[in-house]
Amino acid sequence: MNKVLSCSDEAVRDIADGATIMAGGFGLCGIPENSIAALARKGVKNLTCIANNAGVDGFGLGLLLKAGQIKKMISSYVGENVEFERQLLNGTLEADLIPQGTLATRIQMAGMGIPAFFTPAGYGTEIAYGKEVREFNGKMYLMEHALHADFALVKAWKGDKLGNLVFRKATRNFSTSMAKAGNITIAEVEELVEPGMLDPDAIHVAGIYVHRIYQGTGYERRIEKRTVRLAALD
Repeated sequence: MNKVLSCSDEAVRDIADGATIMAGGFGLCGIPENSIAALARKGVKNLTCIANNAGVDGFGLGLLLKAGQIKKMISSYVGENVEFERQLLNGTLEADLIPQGTLATRIQMAGMGIPAFFTPAGYGTEIAYGKEVREFNGKMYLMEHALHADFALVKAWKGDKLGNLVFRKATRNFSTSMAKAGNITIAEVEELVEPGMLDPDAIHVAGIYVHRIYQGTGYERRIEKRTVRLAALD
């Protein structure tokens, strides 16, 4: 099976209106920039997006928000996106805000084939509304369901033509789990190599989970919130 595609537009060709997608990375670190931009060009609408956050205005998932392509966001942090706030307050965007650990575990469970699990996070808050509650060893827990997606979009540092992926440092956080939780996983990589060129001990996601792979271009590697110190005066 040939998994290698020529560009991002080809990789997202069959993502249709109403699809549920996962977008890897943490904040703006390690997000699938090329795949998100391709979805913006494609104009697909009514998307449900599962991601650690909603990007920032004009970049990452913020591109899709600005174009009105996202119907619902499932995230743990959305604090840097003014467009997200505007759409949420005027009722044009649905949002499901989930504790970050719960979000990560729900994605992990999908990849492991486990339909649900119990967690104490959120008990006694609005998050618990409508959810099954059980007591274990004198402590109350909520039942949370695994999160699946039609498509998982991830970005890796290196990958080979069989789909094996290597992430660089912290960029692996949500991406490794998301790659296993999508019906179709699309990986963009900074460097695409031949099979056998990656150290087997360094591989974070095995190629069996990856259905499409391509080499991305023009990565901006933005920092979500840059903090600087004024230079000392002479």
